[in-house]
Amino acid sequence: MAIKGIGVDVCSIARMERALSHEGFAARVFSEEEIAYAQASAHLARHFAGAFAAREALAKAGGWGIGAMGLHACRVERTKNGPRFVFTRAFAQKLKEAGVAHAHLSISHDGDVAVAMVVLEG
Repeated sequence: MAIKGIGVDVCSIARMERALSHEGFAARVFSEEEIAYAQASAHLARHFAGAFAAREALAKAGGWGIGAMGLHACRVERTKNGPRFVFTRAFAQKLKEAGVAHAHLSISHDGDVAVAMVVLEG
């Protein structure tokens, strides 16, 4: 397998906190599952910032840009083995057509920053 793309993004947790104070922001950007996961945590904005950075990193790795990809093309699922993407059928097909077999995701937080890195492999 070969690397098809690499993307990285950072998101300010304080900026995400401010965005979350706007009515309906979370529902416009994140999936129901992501919202439920974040709400079950004491660090709501930290989880949302990580998920947002993951979307941006994915868009950069694929060269699509977040506008072309769309915020709801994927969601971030936390598993015992770390975070992973869950794609819509349409976006999974787009990845397949681009020759992408796996999308590897890493998310980290430190202080007021969340960072995500994505490696697309195919």
